[in-house]
Amino acid sequence: MTSKNYLTIYAKSFNWSGFFLPKKIYFKCSVLYDFCRTIDNIADQNADLEIKKKELKEFQIKFEKNNKEDIVIKNMQNLMNETNISKKIVDDLFDGVNSDLKKEVRIKTEKELLVYSYRVAGTVGLMMAKIFGIKKRETLQRAIDLGIAMQLTNIARDVVEDEKKNRIYLIKNSKDIFEDIKNTISKADSFYDSSFEGIKDIPISCRFSIIVARRVYRQIGRKILKKKNIVSYREAGKIYVSNFGKIIQTIFSLFDLVVLFFIEPKKHKKENEYNLINEDISLNERI
Repeated sequence: MTSKNYLTIYAKSFNWSGFFLPKKIYFKCSVLYDFCRTIDNIADQNADLEIKKKELKEFQIKFEKNNKEDIVIKNMQNLMNETNISKKIVDDLFDGVNSDLKKEVRIKTEKELLVYSYRVAGTVGLMMAKIFGIKKRETLQRAIDLGIAMQLTNIARDVVEDEKKNRIYLIKNSKDIFEDIKNTISKADSFYDSSFEGIKDIPISCRFSIIVARRVYRQIGRKILKKKNIVSYREAGKIYVSNFGKIIQTIFSLFDLVVLFFIEPKKHKKENEYNLINEDISLNERI
């Protein structure tokens, strides 16, 4: 069973952390990423909106019909069967990507932001947790938290790129767009914090990889904050973590690994945010 392995091509941060995964688990994560990336590539290609809608619909229909001639779909269906990933989670992912296929995207409320972030990234966090064999409800919630945190980081990083596509995901609360970016990063940080304890329930062989991924991706937000203002932010181009920066965050991740052994369980603190998402999507049915 072969895969396109888009993980090594596109997801430099995730591929870095994937180095620390057992080969079998890494392959399963690659299958998931290939599927998600295929959907994203359809939506982000340089083509007319109607063509993108048509191609995404065709791919979704092939997925619904379990088209075994498409290796990406075949691998994903096998993965879902092996790991008990609900089809509802994948449908949520399709809904999220479909919501981007408009002439204009404007997110105006916290609820819209949370629902969107769950659909395009919280779903991926949840499916990753299923790959790791997680069954505990609160840990699955924290996996969603990590996905949402990473999506909020993406939103804060990609403001200029998204503007060119007529997509605005920032909630505008001030006259200074950089303040809105900072608020988005602050919200992401609260989800990163909430996700941390859940990593304790991941099998020890996979735990360090997720700690590294969490640290490296969170560092993107911290690098954005160093730009201080919107002018410096725009001049910087797309912000990423260098290989040296990844090494530093990997070293810090060793301390996180130790801390996890000693932290006491705390109640999940994202109940208000989950209630907002639950108004549109029944998370209990996905978890």
